[in-house]
Amino acid sequence: MKLTVVGCSGSFPSVESSCSSYLVEADGFRLLLDMGNGALGELQRHCGLYDLDAIFLSHLHADHCIDMCAYFVVRYYRHDGGRCDPIPVYGPEGTEHRLTTAYADTPSASSMSEVFDFHTVKPSTFELGPFVVHTERVAHPVEAYAIRLEHGGKSLTYSGDTGVSTALDELAHETDLFLCEAAFTAGKENIPDLHLNGREAGESAARARARRLVLTHIAPWTDPQVNLADARAVYDGPVELAAPGVTYVL
Repeated sequence: MKLTVVGCSGSFPSVESSCSSYLVEADGFRLLLDMGNGALGELQRHCGLYDLDAIFLSHLHADHCIDMCAYFVVRYYRHDGGRCDPIPVYGPEGTEHRLTTAYADTPSASSMSEVFDFHTVKPSTFELGPFVVHTERVAHPVEAYAIRLEHGGKSLTYSGDTGVSTALDELAHETDLFLCEAAFTAGKENIPDLHLNGREAGESAARARARRLVLTHIAPWTDPQVNLADARAVYDGPVELAAPGVTYVL
């Protein structure tokens, strides 16, 4: 498996990064995890517009899905080669309605489904291309899911957006790479079931016995070095900050 960080900023794009989006590749199959603000432009540095095989949306906040509206344009109004076949899109219940409402002027109420093959995510295990996929609901104000991908004896777990969550700890058990959100700062923001801080992300990785922790979704108002230090204080494994364009091979 190869993971490429397309965007890793939380809540809104920063000067350095677009919002959440991560490209995972294995055996020629390309799966995109989330497509937040600005991600579609950055994605083209790493993958052709029509080379994705499937998309997973962890939840329907704009910083994780809004560039799907732009991607609808790419696929629906394609001039060279005709309109694209529908690409599988896995998201919470109501994903099609959410994207149609956000776009606001699709040619018809069903236009999104002409280029996106929508699948409703629930806590489950299924196969997608070369991956075995496990999904669990996590703690966020809207329906939100973490995802674990397994391939070739290796695993990658992505938290999506969440507060402290037993389900996330269990999903990430002994995962090879734990891509975990850390939007808040310990001792500064204390809002249950919304986001993790650096310390909480580190504690989750420690409980899960994850082999490697990568902190992501750090909001522009949060000092990433503080969160990095806080995670390292409670987790003994390797920890680093996600950055656009960085790749990991598992």
